[in-house]
Amino acid sequence: MIVSMKNIVKIYGDNTALNNLNLEIREGEVLGLLGPNGSGKTTAIHILCGLIGKNSGEVTVFGMPQDTKNLKTRQQMGLVTQEVTVFKDLTAKENLRYFGGLYGLKGAELEANIKEVLEFVELTDRANKKPGTFSGGMQRRLNIACSLVHKPKFLIMDEPTVAIDPQSRNHILESVKKIAARGTTVLYTSHYMEEVQEICSRIVVMDAGRAIASGTVDELIAQIQHEEVVRLTALAATDVLTRELEEIAGVQSVIVNGNEYVIASTVGTGNLNRILETAQRHGGVAGFNADKPNLEDVFLTLTGKKLRDEEA
Repeated sequence: MIVSMKNIVKIYGDNTALNNLNLEIREGEVLGLLGPNGSGKTTAIHILCGLIGKNSGEVTVFGMPQDTKNLKTRQQMGLVTQEVTVFKDLTAKENLRYFGGLYGLKGAELEANIKEVLEFVELTDRANKKPGTFSGGMQRRLNIACSLVHKPKFLIMDEPTVAIDPQSRNHILESVKKIAARGTTVLYTSHYMEEVQEICSRIVVMDAGRAIASGTVDELIAQIQHEEVVRLTALAATDVLTRELEEIAGVQSVIVNGNEYVIASTVGTGNLNRILETAQRHGGVAGFNADKPNLEDVFLTLTGKKLRDEEA
């Protein structure tokens, strides 16, 4: 077990960011950490890295207690932050030399690692260029390179594909697969469900400061397979429509986002026609689809929110 977080509590004033969070990360896995905004993901990562302290609970990394003073654990960790944190006035190679130096690398070993990691993120031809001349995707790749230059055993990637083009996103996802294939354990957070499904061997869902579900994609879907999911776009979303949908026998939950309704109903109740008829009585239907549950449905059922909601 690379990471163990037991009953972690973190409080900021009147806000409980983490509420008895329990989380384990196994060696060699790519763990996807999902949660709506404000669920506590970033706070958990900062505690895991030893950047901030906790109010109570136990954290171990590589079998050692983790706190803000433990440099030994951090020497074996890499962190890719949400924001690009490279120095714009230094070249790509100078950035890597700086970050490698922070981890105690020097001389021939440092230069060899720089060469290797530049090749890995395909920025060798930009080694002597400053990041200010790079595209957003290239800056993200350099950001990842800086977290890899010391060859960490455990890599944390906190939304590494925010605001980049599809080609750069695909490059980063392929890089994560290669990193994992080399034996590095990865913790990956994202607001893109498809990314998590593609690269993660296991997923943990957080909400309100605690882990509420974990497992593979299939295991998580199995938790709600007793339900069938209807996606309905109403011409006019109203409180009355929502209430009447909720009152249909067998309906388990109704999630509303604008004019879109996601309705979970017990399998075998024959509710599809009832749901459609109810919506037609209240202004009409612009779209209607019934399908088997997917990871997005699991997330909606567990948290009542979309992963990429309007606030995100």
